[in-house]
Amino acid sequence: MHVLIVGGGIGGLTTALCLHQAGFSVQVFESAQQVKPLGVGINLLPHSVRVLTDLGLQGKLSRIAVETQDLRYFNKHGQLFWEEPRGRHAGYHWPQFSIHRGYFQQLLFDTVQETIGAGAVHTGHHLVSFEQHDTGVTATFINRTTGEVVCNATGHVLIGCDGIHSVVRKQLYPEESGPRFSGNVLYRGTTVMPPFLTSRTMAMIGHLKQKMVVYPIQAVDADGNQLVNWVANLREPDNQTTVRDWNRQADQQRLVDIYRNWQFDWLDVPAMIANAPAVFEFPMSDRDPLDRWSFGRVTLLGDAAHPMYPIGSNGASQAILDAEALTNALLTEADPLTALDRYDRERVPATTSVVLQNRQKGPDQIMDMMEEAAPDGFTNPDDAIPYAGLKAVMDNYRQVAGFDKETLNKKRTAGT
Repeated sequence: MHVLIVGGGIGGLTTALCLHQAGFSVQVFESAQQVKPLGVGINLLPHSVRVLTDLGLQGKLSRIAVETQDLRYFNKHGQLFWEEPRGRHAGYHWPQFSIHRGYFQQLLFDTVQETIGAGAVHTGHHLVSFEQHDTGVTATFINRTTGEVVCNATGHVLIGCDGIHSVVRKQLYPEESGPRFSGNVLYRGTTVMPPFLTSRTMAMIGHLKQKMVVYPIQAVDADGNQLVNWVANLREPDNQTTVRDWNRQADQQRLVDIYRNWQFDWLDVPAMIANAPAVFEFPMSDRDPLDRWSFGRVTLLGDAAHPMYPIGSNGASQAILDAEALTNALLTEADPLTALDRYDRERVPATTSVVLQNRQKGPDQIMDMMEEAAPDGFTNPDDAIPYAGLKAVMDNYRQVAGFDKETLNKKRTAGT
């Protein structure tokens, strides 16, 4: 079986590796002229690292990422009210990694070229349309700069991994409206700085009208510094643009001023923002969940299928789980149409639950709970909210997102 993959991001490249390992022929078509290490930090949770480990990538990831040790929640005064170990430190069989999104994508791209072949990824190929016929799908690609048709490719199946503004999704759902803006804007940056806390801690600070997420994405260097990823989340006016663009720069000084009082004995937030080379603005958006992704020989995957708010560290991880599920379906079912239907039945309800849970703030709802209970801070966090109340929220999200430890640890290898 020959599979056409539209989109050379994390979802598309992981899908290519999974399908190739399973014996399928694949080609990836990427709109950009060149794959570049864009973006900032992301997290890969243990359920997705399990799949990447089965692809032989855990060792390579460990050399370019930080193995997350713990997750800690603080209020806007810098007071700790929740902490938990993560990944192998929590007893999972697989680690959690914090990593630069661009470096991870580059690793996947290099691995595709090494294992599948240098011609497996076609850059400068922007999808404009596809047509299905009895035995396959034919897709037409253009050079986005010149508008010239560069390729008509035919395969047995086409997978749309082309992001929140997916051309594949638009052809399947031509009447669908655009992305839904959450009202929150993410301001992202990276700063080379001395380590904070354990040097492998993910810290969540504040509440969902003014929040900061901070975690390292590279090991401590010879000078005693490390690259730290941070994301400021602010509630902004309703007229804020809804375009998602990794490369739109924001007003850095404005952000420093907003966070000027967040100077804690364990982290100086305004200094961290001020020392970043640049700050990028990324309005937080998603789309309403779909009832189905698959139509005949065409389906969706990753952000094309289920763009979600970046809460709970699940965006990239869910795309990787999609890749595994789709591969297993195509291996199990001889008929591609039946396989894509099986993929839908597994992944549509699973990801819909995560999208909707993230709209309800996911695990980060404990930040608003604490802000409402103790806006002026606390002497003992249990006096504001009992530990059991916070634990119930965190445990529920692990179940919804599919990384409950006891369930996951029974899956010794990908696909089992």
